[in-house]
Amino acid sequence: MRNYESRKRILVTGGAGFLGSHLIDRLLEQGHEVVCADNLFTGSKRNIEHLHGHPRFEFMRHDVTFPLYIEADEIFNLACPASPIHYQHDPVQTTKTSVHGAINMLGLAKRLRCRIFQASTSEVYGDPSVHPQTEGYWGNVNPIGIRSCYDEGKRCAETLFFDYHRQHGLDIKVARIFNTYGPRMHPNDGRVVSNFIVQALRNQPITIYGEGQQTRSFCYVDDLIEGFLRLMATEPGFTGPVNLGNPGEFTIRQLAEQVIELTGSSSKLEFHPLPSDDPTQRRPDIGIARDKLGWEPKVALREGLQKTIAYFDKLLS
Repeated sequence: MRNYESRKRILVTGGAGFLGSHLIDRLLEQGHEVVCADNLFTGSKRNIEHLHGHPRFEFMRHDVTFPLYIEADEIFNLACPASPIHYQHDPVQTTKTSVHGAINMLGLAKRLRCRIFQASTSEVYGDPSVHPQTEGYWGNVNPIGIRSCYDEGKRCAETLFFDYHRQHGLDIKVARIFNTYGPRMHPNDGRVVSNFIVQALRNQPITIYGEGQQTRSFCYVDDLIEGFLRLMATEPGFTGPVNLGNPGEFTIRQLAEQVIELTGSSSKLEFHPLPSDDPTQRRPDIGIARDKLGWEPKVALREGLQKTIAYFDKLLS
């Protein structure tokens, strides 16, 4: 437990979401005070209900597209719908959340002269022509497609972070998050891991787009949060961006087959046309994370899936 002198007051936007709630758990374990700001569009009070009454935790219902006036020593900016179903529901609002949200949080960090973390995404690489993706790759993104509200919103947020860093000397940390899974994922977020697990537990057909040969790299949430904390603790001159994800690559079909096996499901595979702008390959080069953070994922896909399946089994029962 940290003493009062080393304790920080930390703002986490999007703190009631899947990643945000796990991050808050870790920050509280470290002895910090945490303010969770979330408008609960995709976040859920269920993810933070175990913190009700915690003396160092505070929940604030707030939309980051509006300014926030608060005192903090550090800011983690995680607020944004992150699954295609959710971010395509109101694409204009998604772009506003990424762009206006970044402006508002950067303005707050500038006023407070505090360090700020941006949860960016592997989607800044689009449908990559470079594999695996390094941080130096500029991406291959469709600026007018159905996913653009998220992809370009996050790209613009990165631009804002680096311009605030160059123009105002702001202490920034930027992480590019690759596919992450684990307990507290939204059951209806349309992401492949939650989709497959929910369908398998209900013995429904497993929905696969295309022939299921597109690849993804799946990082367990505990590993990712460890990467967040290590990046946030680096020296002021190191900004990132840093890829955080699991370099182990699996086809979507392999994932579906493993979920069926682990759930003991009678589900069959059902194939559908590939959606527009769906990336065919996604795999991080994590050389910078290994070198600068001493970080790499520890949890194997099978172990992480077992924990995630147990969570969804309890949630759906």
